[in-house]
Amino acid sequence: MKTGEMTTVATLYVRTRFGEFEITATERGVRAVRPARAGVTAPAPRGGSAAARWHAEAAATALRRHAAGDRSPFGGALDVPGSELERAVWERVRPIPFGATTTYGAIAAAIGMPGEARAVGAAVGANPVCILVPCHRVVALGGALRGFAWGLDLKRRLLEHEGAGSLSLFPEPGTPGPGTAEPDRRARAR
Repeated sequence: MKTGEMTTVATLYVRTRFGEFEITATERGVRAVRPARAGVTAPAPRGGSAAARWHAEAAATALRRHAAGDRSPFGGALDVPGSELERAVWERVRPIPFGATTTYGAIAAAIGMPGEARAVGAAVGANPVCILVPCHRVVALGGALRGFAWGLDLKRRLLEHEGAGSLSLFPEPGTPGPGTAEPDRRARAR
């Protein structure tokens, strides 16, 4: 985008079994997905260009599918401002599969910053694209739930919905790698 050029933003609200979410998108992609403030709703995308409204609708469809159990990752475009570290972390979080988890430390090691789990945690916490960039799949070492910008109750409900097991995409050094950790029995039963 050129300096001084305006970005139009479309806003859409979608209700899922996890609550109502506000989606904002630009003509370049989804800008944010976050739980909506109580009482704020709109049945159709408001504002923005046709392309921005299309991105908002694509995100709404992905949220509905996720809530229905669709395991497909969101492959749509994102237009999310962030620091270099934040964007690197979000790109590592984005492909974590439905039903899997990883740790802050494992992501830190995967992006070449071993020992920087707290910095990764801050970047994960700054993720504005709830569920579609699945930051809820990042847990503390040992599987403990730590921090979630939208509350630990929502994080727990999302992980339970996904049947998240102990399989880690980016294992901690000295722990079993992908495919060698024993997944949760609920995840195996599917």
